Amino acid sequence: MRISFITLILACLFFQANAQLTTAKLFGDHMVLQRNQDVPVWGWSKKKAKVTVGFNGQLVSVKADDQGYWKVVLKPMKEGGPYVIKVSSGRERLVFNDVMLGEVWLCSGQSNMEFQLKNAYGYKAEIKNAAQMPIRQFHVPYKMNLEPEKDLSGGQWIKADTGTIGDFTAVGYFFAKKLSQTLHVTVGLIHSSWGGTQVEDWISKDAMLSSPELGAVAKTLPTTWNGVKERIDKQLKQYAYRNQPVVNYTTEQLATEPASFFDTWQRINTPGVWEWTGKLYGYRGEGFVQRTIKLDSSYATRSSVLRLGGTDADLTIYIDGKLVQKGPLSGNYQVELPAGTWKSGDNSLLINLQSQPKYPSWSGIGLHSAGNDLYVRFADTSINLAGPDWHIMPDLSKPYTFNFLPNNTAFMLYNSMINPLIPYGIAGVIWYQGESNTDRAYQYKTSFPLMITDWRNRWKQQFPFLFVQLASFGGFQNSNIGSSWAELREAQNITLQLPNTGTAVTTDIGEPLNIHPKDKADVGYRLASSALSTTYHLPGFSESPMFKSVDFTSNYAIVNLTHAENGLTVKDKYGYLQGFELAGADHKFHYAQAVITGDNKIKVWCSQVTQPIAIRYGWTDAPVDANLFNKDGFPVSPFRSDNWKGVTEGKGFE
Repeated sequence: MRISFITLILACLFFQANAQLTTAKLFGDHMVLQRNQDVPVWGWSKKKAKVTVGFNGQLVSVKADDQGYWKVVLKPMKEGGPYVIKVSSGRERLVFNDVMLGEVWLCSGQSNMEFQLKNAYGYKAEIKNAAQMPIRQFHVPYKMNLEPEKDLSGGQWIKADTGTIGDFTAVGYFFAKKLSQTLHVTVGLIHSSWGGTQVEDWISKDAMLSSPELGAVAKTLPTTWNGVKERIDKQLKQYAYRNQPVVNYTTEQLATEPASFFDTWQRINTPGVWEWTGKLYGYRGEGFVQRTIKLDSSYATRSSVLRLGGTDADLTIYIDGKLVQKGPLSGNYQVELPAGTWKSGDNSLLINLQSQPKYPSWSGIGLHSAGNDLYVRFADTSINLAGPDWHIMPDLSKPYTFNFLPNNTAFMLYNSMINPLIPYGIAGVIWYQGESNTDRAYQYKTSFPLMITDWRNRWKQQFPFLFVQLASFGGFQNSNIGSSWAELREAQNITLQLPNTGTAVTTDIGEPLNIHPKDKADVGYRLASSALSTTYHLPGFSESPMFKSVDFTSNYAIVNLTHAENGLTVKDKYGYLQGFELAGADHKFHYAQAVITGDNKIKVWCSQVTQPIAIRYGWTDAPVDANLFNKDGFPVSPFRSDNWKGVTEGKGFE
């Protein structure tokens, strides 16, 4: 026993004396270091050890601290390479080859930044020249933590080549392509994004606590994983049962209920996977969805096809109390329905979704195919079932768990996917996120600038921060109904008040039925144009016009825009300018006519509004009819002149 103890002590002493020399995982072969800035290099070694870093004629030494952490700072260098970095401590040596000095940009956000080049338009064309593109990417591994981490869990720098670019962030790739071609330097992309995430995931806890608006909530957030589980379980029950006691329904009971019974249930947008939806976020279990379908008497005697797209759950389906399908179906879920299935008036379609984790790709219950793959089809017509008119109820009488995901709480992605990057030298950040914050877009005016300021403070650098304005997605509602997506775009534009920021307007290249539009080239190029103009101060690069002011004179409005010096144009073969609305003192909006005047202003009028006091443009989820551009080809950003209460005001992060 004594020998074993002595052996253990000697082993510990040997380990401490021979602690492995390492750098942060961001450093490696093929990396890109930021030109014309101080270049921090850091890592870990034996405590108090001397560490020396040699690079491009510079040789810098430093002494590690009591925990073995060390950092050197190399003096700024111009673009070039390939070079070799050598790190040494005692007899230990690290060598990194093929290192370039160029421009380094951090690419972050949610799924539209995560969207890979192999899924984007133009991928096959890019493959042909991939090997010649001076672009490299470091993909930050997905990870969450409740506490800030010192280093990444892995990752490596990958050079653009025929077999690699398909995995690059598409927006980042096209951004880097334009920069490299214009600046004639190697561009390095640090890609750190996670689909479906909210901006609060990317803010540090300290920044949240310091916010007058978000600090109180931040104080209540759990500090353990058990606490996270308890929190989301409580939120789920409060959401599903509207703060009433939990009720354990059965399928047979619900099948007999009239369509009106389900009006008290929460609504859910379908298609969609439950675990990525609101307070159901992370839920893994069973449940019910119901939709009321109104038909006239002619359909009662006709056969039909019910199409429910794809799902990873087994389904039991009732229509007005009649069982029409139970169990799995191969491929997409489609049921042939005989004549007499439907009745005149309100029909209740009830579906019990049963968990099937046996499937390797199982990602939670829900109907998750494309919106045009959800319908009832009769011989002469189809009724599309996609949209927000589905009612939802989890079945808590069955076993259920939670899959921990970033939106279960806040700052977990900052902790694991941003904090370990600091203080790596970067030129700036490009950001594509906001879709997951549209339900509280008004608060985004606070949370988004808070995140930008937080990152800049952490890096101790006021770097450029360029972001993508949300593309068109969803409905075409007017201003009297309101639009959370329009309010999110407004919050993004307000963030432009921060210095050294820029945006890429993309309302013209979205897809109303697809939240992940495939045209990522125009997105990347527009971000690059903003960077080349505002960051690199090169002439000849334009940006989207923004609302500047409006003058109400008699019965019309005159709109003044920025970035319209070279002229405005209408993209319509008939020359009609669309997308404008006017309102008077009654606050009711009406569609308006508009023309471009000779001094590049917009004259707007409407016969129903003789004394306008407010104007809006493109104020809807999917403003696909907004067709005003500057002559450089950039769309005018949606805007409003009023500050009347919107649909998301008062909704905040919980």
